[in-house]
Amino acid sequence: MTRARRLAAAAALLAAAGLVVLLVVMAMQSFPQGLLAALCLFAAGIAGIEGLRRRRTARTAFVTLAAVLAIGSVVLLVAENLLLDIAVAALLLALMAVAGRRAFEPVPQLQAVDPPRHPVVIWNPKSGGGKALSNNLAAEAAARGIEAIELHQGDDIVQLVNDAVDRGADALAAAGGDGTQALVATIAAEHDLPFACIPAGTRNHFALDLGVDRDDVVGALDAFVNGGERRVDLAELNGRVFVNNVSLGVYASAVQRDAYRDAKVSTLLDTVPDVIGPTSESSEELRWVGPDGVTHGSTAVLLVSNNPYRLGKLIGSGTRPQLDLGVLGIVATRERGNTSGGVGQRLRLWSAWNRPDFTVESDQPVPVGVDGEALVMEPPLRFHVRPRALRVRIAPQHPGASPSSGAPTGIRDALRRLARIASGTPPDDDQAREG
Repeated sequence: MTRARRLAAAAALLAAAGLVVLLVVMAMQSFPQGLLAALCLFAAGIAGIEGLRRRRTARTAFVTLAAVLAIGSVVLLVAENLLLDIAVAALLLALMAVAGRRAFEPVPQLQAVDPPRHPVVIWNPKSGGGKALSNNLAAEAAARGIEAIELHQGDDIVQLVNDAVDRGADALAAAGGDGTQALVATIAAEHDLPFACIPAGTRNHFALDLGVDRDDVVGALDAFVNGGERRVDLAELNGRVFVNNVSLGVYASAVQRDAYRDAKVSTLLDTVPDVIGPTSESSEELRWVGPDGVTHGSTAVLLVSNNPYRLGKLIGSGTRPQLDLGVLGIVATRERGNTSGGVGQRLRLWSAWNRPDFTVESDQPVPVGVDGEALVMEPPLRFHVRPRALRVRIAPQHPGASPSSGAPTGIRDALRRLARIASGTPPDDDQAREG
């Protein structure tokens, strides 16, 4: 643990303590207006956090409430001639935010390795709106001694990669979307070769959770120049590898439609009543055994991911803190009753974080979205995680860890972690990684 990180944690704790003391002093000096202003400011912070955690109407309502409370607090403080106190409080808040962010920066656990002698990158010129082409990837790769193989329409990417391995490639990289990443990673894992994720796709979710800077396409090539290495898990569905997740239900049905590519949101909304609406004729019920040991069924949403996502948290929500836990993350919605003979609108959310295998049954072929690619598979759908199957190289200038790696789950957890960091004790997640 670096001295700078410990100092940042200590600064964040001191700023938090100073802010609490200031609010107490303000409340006592200008009672009861000062107390009311402090309570309004505190409530505004809580409402703002709740707003960030919610969506649509609920988010708008909470953010509006936070703004009203904050303005009310300022008005009360101005009326009591506490402008200096306001300025000091704002300064302490800014210090707490900056220092806390520095203290909670992802900590990569990369092993020093020798660069490969014959690395190869497979690149898709059309992926991500032409990111690889606009960044002159082929020339940048050549300058680093990396052979660049361009994908053309109709090419068999698996055959191209296998041919490269037969010619002596000792490291493989993929510059494209997550589907391309999964195909190349599969072959790299089969031959135990180093793999590098080049973020040339549209969203690059795998790159984000690996700790690759998604805005630095060219810099990601340095993984094969002087990068470090770590091992991560791969997951598979009926033998097909996926690096992010597999979706079933509403989303998987939506991506099957021709209109989805050009109108994602409207197509998804149109799919919901067709799949789970009162007049739905869908017979594609999915059945699985939940964490309670009971068989459940749903046509709504089922998501199986390569390691669990962080859900419902303010920091790092929607990312995977770790990719080497050796488990699948499973999130499902289940109807809890019928409404006028139709499908109930109340949904129950549950998650299973410690399951290396998972099976989904159905009475007919199931539409699935595998890393965003629309497929239809015959049941049963058998999911399995392959622990630490992939050797990943990451450029030294990139984070090297997920944005949610080591991030707190709430205010209480943040204070506890800051105290451990400031005292030089590794946080729990750091100890788990080092172990």
